[in-house]
Amino acid sequence: MIPLHHPPARPRGWGALALVSALLLSGCAGDYVSRTRGVRESYQSGRYNDALAELEALAKDGSAKDTLLILLDKGMVLHSARKWAESNAVLEQAEKLSAQLDAVSVSEEAGALVTNERQRAYRGEDFEKLMISVIQALNYAELGDDEAAMVEVRQVNERLQKMVVEEKKPYQQLAIARYLGGVIREDQRDWDAAYIDYAKAYELEPRLGELAEPLLRLAKYTGRDQLYEELKAKYPGVEHPPLARDEAQIVVVVEAGLSPEKQPASRDVNGGNLIEVPVYRDRGGAPQVGVTLGEQHVRAVTVTSMADVARLHLDTRIGGMLAKQIAGVAVKAGLAAGVGAATKSEELGALAFLILNAGNAADLRSWLSLPAEFQVARFRVSAGSHVVRVEGGGRVSEHTVDVKPGRVGLLVVRRYY
Repeated sequence: MIPLHHPPARPRGWGALALVSALLLSGCAGDYVSRTRGVRESYQSGRYNDALAELEALAKDGSAKDTLLILLDKGMVLHSARKWAESNAVLEQAEKLSAQLDAVSVSEEAGALVTNERQRAYRGEDFEKLMISVIQALNYAELGDDEAAMVEVRQVNERLQKMVVEEKKPYQQLAIARYLGGVIREDQRDWDAAYIDYAKAYELEPRLGELAEPLLRLAKYTGRDQLYEELKAKYPGVEHPPLARDEAQIVVVVEAGLSPEKQPASRDVNGGNLIEVPVYRDRGGAPQVGVTLGEQHVRAVTVTSMADVARLHLDTRIGGMLAKQIAGVAVKAGLAAGVGAATKSEELGALAFLILNAGNAADLRSWLSLPAEFQVARFRVSAGSHVVRVEGGGRVSEHTVDVKPGRVGLLVVRRYY
């Protein structure tokens, strides 16, 4: 009988080591940020159909862990393409998925301890979840549906209030949401509520210059005499006569620049243990945008810096990230010790620990199609049709806005560089 030749038996620990390696490789195989570089190039060049086609292909072939990001990017591309209703439909899907993912499974969290944060489905930063409603509000306002827009604005403010009061997170409210609320309420002739929203926006971002005009005008109109006198002293050069019978307003919201991007950074914990965490880095800031309407020419004013908002929200999570990373190191040390014991090899145990910690990478995914800033310009005009010229980032565009007496027309424009 011909003897059978069997391969030498592997030590039992090799199976665990192979499983660990497979988990790590699966975590590194799909980097959403690098795989969507082409999407961003198309989007930032204004080739929206190409960007949408690439996102559709990614949705079919990509990881389910990135589904929320795909929906967020698709919703923003449609928004920038001025397809307001289609954008809202996609962002509604993103909002529902985000709520589902917040109830994350224990097994997924445990997997992140063994591998890294990229192993779990992306759930979005807190401010990104809030921005879903901000973009939807702008979509509804462009569609002329003030009621639906106000629902989204209220949702942003209520969520922020809950985060601050119940969850004890030191978040500032998004000034653009409160300013947009003021614009919408003023258009609805709800003067008192409009004043309150404008006042809250100025409390959050006091450096708004000429954008203070409706605050002064409505303070006087609603009988806030003492506040009106204080505002006049604060903004002595801002003219604010009552609107004439045939007068209207146009507000231009410019979504300018590229939102900050997450980059890896190391933190020294417990004297020499380097833990990798994400930090936000700017991608060139935002362009200065000029807006012209007839003989009026103004520079759009920054109402909200997404870089500031993003850093604030991420900073509140760093402590939790570090704690989770430290717990992960302990879990990995235990697994590596098990491999060493099973194989009776300290070398294999040490190798297992090195392999496990080689995957100790920060999750660098984020909603990169958001702008760096929300800038606003506003005009008082005669009722009728007007051409608005927007210059910034090396691009000039013209837009026609029709506005009725006493109403506020809204125009949303995207500028990338």
